[in-house]
Amino acid sequence: MTWTVTPEHFGSPEATLLRRDYYDEVASRYWGRPATAAEIDDGLRDDGVDRLARPTGEFLVGRYDGEPASCAGLRLVDAATAELTRVYVRPAFRSTGGGGLLLAGVESAARAYGIRRIRLDTRDDLVEARGLYAKHGYAEIPAFNQGPYAEHWLAKDL
Repeated sequence: MTWTVTPEHFGSPEATLLRRDYYDEVASRYWGRPATAAEIDDGLRDDGVDRLARPTGEFLVGRYDGEPASCAGLRLVDAATAELTRVYVRPAFRSTGGGGLLLAGVESAARAYGIRRIRLDTRDDLVEARGLYAKHGYAEIPAFNQGPYAEHWLAKDL
C-alpha cells in the first residue's frame, strides 16, 4: 500500500469531495452535531479557496493506492511566508503515514515558491491535527490573526 501526494486543482471532483469532507468534519466537531449539506455548502461558499492555486498558492491531494484520501492547501502570505490550510486525512486512512507525506508535499511546494516559513492556526478540538503538526516540527507561536476559530498558532521554518 502506497501514498502519493500531487498538486491538483481545488475544483476537481476528487478535491471538491475532500474539501467537503474536511469541512463536514471540522464543522461537525465544532457544533457537536453532524453538519447538514446546506451548512457545508454555506461554509465552502466564498471561503478563499481560489487563493490555493498558482500564483497565490497550491492545493495538494494525497492518494492511498490511488484512492483520494487526504488534502492540504498552501496560501502565500508574502515572499517568505505561507499558510497551511485545509489539512485533512479521511478517518479510514489515518495512522498510515499519509499525514506526514502530505505535510512534506506542502513543504516542498512552499520551498519551490521560495517560502522560508509556514504557519497555521487551528482549534483545541482538532487534537489529531495538532499532534501531526507537532510530530513534524511545527511549534506554537504568538497569535498572528484573530480568526474566530483560531485557538493555537504554529509555524515551522523551512
